[in-house]
Amino acid sequence: MLVKRRRGWEMPERSATPESVYLDRRALLKAAGFGMAAAAVPFAAEEAAAQGAAADPTAGLYPARQNMRYRLDRAVTPEKDATSYNNFYEFGSHKGIAGAAQALKIRPWTIAFEGMVEKPVTIDFDDLVKKMPLEERLYRFRCVEAWSMAVPWTGFPMKAMVEFARPLASAKYVVFQTFMDPKVAPGQRQSWYPWPYTDGLTVAEATNELAFMATGLYGKPLPKQNGAPIRFVTPWKYGFKQVKSIVRVEFTDKRPVGYWEKLQSSEYGFWANVNPKVSHPRWSQATERVLGSDERVPTLLYNGYEEFVADLYKGMENERLFA
Repeated sequence: MLVKRRRGWEMPERSATPESVYLDRRALLKAAGFGMAAAAVPFAAEEAAAQGAAADPTAGLYPARQNMRYRLDRAVTPEKDATSYNNFYEFGSHKGIAGAAQALKIRPWTIAFEGMVEKPVTIDFDDLVKKMPLEERLYRFRCVEAWSMAVPWTGFPMKAMVEFARPLASAKYVVFQTFMDPKVAPGQRQSWYPWPYTDGLTVAEATNELAFMATGLYGKPLPKQNGAPIRFVTPWKYGFKQVKSIVRVEFTDKRPVGYWEKLQSSEYGFWANVNPKVSHPRWSQATERVLGSDERVPTLLYNGYEEFVADLYKGMENERLFA
């Protein structure tokens, strides 16, 4: 008898959106945009289109096709919640930073690949995206503060970016750095924080199939408050590891010390893997609040992605994997 073991992150088939509805959603988005343009004064429509293209030349790449390998066991978080409840300390230590984040200028935007690579290179973000295989993935997201959401990221596998950078075989870690511009980011004027924001992964983690470079959200380019124009997403780790608005990627043979680890190493470590059995020093991680509701649900080991990533940490029992 064939016994099918359901993965921890996988939704029941009865809860999945039918493919026809999913595809119609995308058709509807495109049709709605066309309909609005047709209803407008032609000159105004052309002007708006030109302004939109100038603001984001990649807008036409969205929505991307969903990769059905990465699905959810819960409803997708409403867009208004995921885009209005954000951690981005560059713009403030509270959650309502969405308005302030709009001051960030994301064109032009370049990303430098440096360190232990065959040849350092700096590339325009728009050019990088065009070289990558964009897709949509539905992922859980778990914050170390014990709240969670479930969102549709658009982007490309981090492994593709690593291959583009061509690191040396001796490189063991990847370090990501966010932008530094105190003129538009008031939080960066607070000198007691170790700006610019950095954090990193092992090369093995960065090339795991789950590791993802996000450039979009909810079928559109990534909002500024969520880390535009590009951030990384590792759904088995707490959110503070996942650097936003990336301008620099460095390959090194030395384990990096990230922003929060520099601030408080007794509370935030390098690995930051989700584990309900290891509490934060100031609160339990056994359950999480689902964003957009008061519901609390059990937290899963590796945020439900154990089958994808557990092998990365075998033989490392003495490491502080979950802090």
